[in-house]
Amino acid sequence: MNSFQLPCGIYVLTDHDAHDDARLLQDVQAALNGGAALVQFRDKSRDTARRERRASRLLECCRAAAVPLVINDDPALCARVGADGLHLGRDDGDLARARDQVGPNVFIGQSCYNELTRAEQAAEAGADYVAFGSVFPSATKPDAVHAPLPLLELAGQRLSLPVCAIGGINRANIDRVAATGAQLAAVIGSVWSGDPEANVQALSRRFEQGARL
Repeated sequence: MNSFQLPCGIYVLTDHDAHDDARLLQDVQAALNGGAALVQFRDKSRDTARRERRASRLLECCRAAAVPLVINDDPALCARVGADGLHLGRDDGDLARARDQVGPNVFIGQSCYNELTRAEQAAEAGADYVAFGSVFPSATKPDAVHAPLPLLELAGQRLSLPVCAIGGINRANIDRVAATGAQLAAVIGSVWSGDPEANVQALSRRFEQGARL
């Protein structure tokens, strides 16, 4: 496990495959201005040059804001651009192999869906955080499995690493996520629909309020 201390709060995931670089950078900068704790670069295209260019530019923005940049699903890209973190899903390869690719100073998160056993295995393999979801119905992944909120609380009790919730999180329900003790709330649609800066600010306030319940 990396010694890096993960921040708590709003974990912003990009969703800009249909937009140009300028729009991506503008939106992420707005989210950073709003107080994003982490940014994850998600790009499902096969345009390797575009993905590396975008990741490099996002890393510059995030470094200026002292916010870690996480690369989704691609250890090689993470290593090439020197990103701070890597996130792995079910089909993204072995965590130990990814660690060999990115080195000891990059933190790695693992998607665990609704499976506590998978999270325990990830922790044993050296994950730095685990993510559960979808905690609510998600427009981004409508067919995702459901991870009930009590699972987040149980994971926090069983594991000695940060827990992240993802899926359908918005201003109306993020306080319920925070009340479970989850350290991170991963958001997509509720950030990019409208003003990203204002959205992240509002989500952060609600998350902080829920954590105090």
